Amino acid sequence: MFGWLRNAVYHYANATGRGSSLWRKFCNPSPLQWGTYQARWGKFHSIGNNVHINCGVCVTDPTLVRIGSNVGLSDCTLIGHDGVVALIEVCYGKQLDSVGYIDIRDNCFVGHGAIVMPRVTIGPDSVVAAGAVVTKDVPPGMVVGGNPAKVICSTKELIERVEERCNSYPWIDLVKQRKGAFDPALEPTLAAVRRQYFFGDGNNG
Repeated sequence: MFGWLRNAVYHYANATGRGSSLWRKFCNPSPLQWGTYQARWGKFHSIGNNVHINCGVCVTDPTLVRIGSNVGLSDCTLIGHDGVVALIEVCYGKQLDSVGYIDIRDNCFVGHGAIVMPRVTIGPDSVVAAGAVVTKDVPPGMVVGGNPAKVICSTKELIERVEERCNSYPWIDLVKQRKGAFDPALEPTLAAVRRQYFFGDGNNG
């Protein structure tokens, strides 16, 4: 019964653009499903193909945001305006407008808790680390982190580091068997092997 109800909510939300909060709450859409929904109904300037957007992403001004293809957004925040103008108007009588675009090019990832400020372009093939505060453009092919975000290394170097670390894991052959980044058929086995590797017998003590 619940499967039928979830399917009904899914199809209604994607066909009409309505009921998204209900769909998020009860169906827990995947980042790819939510990205596909946002591409159609999210009022972004534009979104490319194969965009993964976590449901926890906060976008203040989607019409000022352009997202390329093969982009992943973890639970980050994209800020398109500066709310201080309201205070300036009330306290100083100046009527101002402080807004800006956010342009995320192809093949980028923005990590958990990162904040991207207005008037920023994230160049293609780049990574924004978790918790970073991006206040200026990110060069193509670079990894940035910190507050304010600064270049840490190149994306190529990051891949090499991760690959080197992964090659020492005893479960790397299982990872290479996965269908996609998350394979429900293999996750229980992977979780057990990881626990054993990091914590020994799996006991908390």
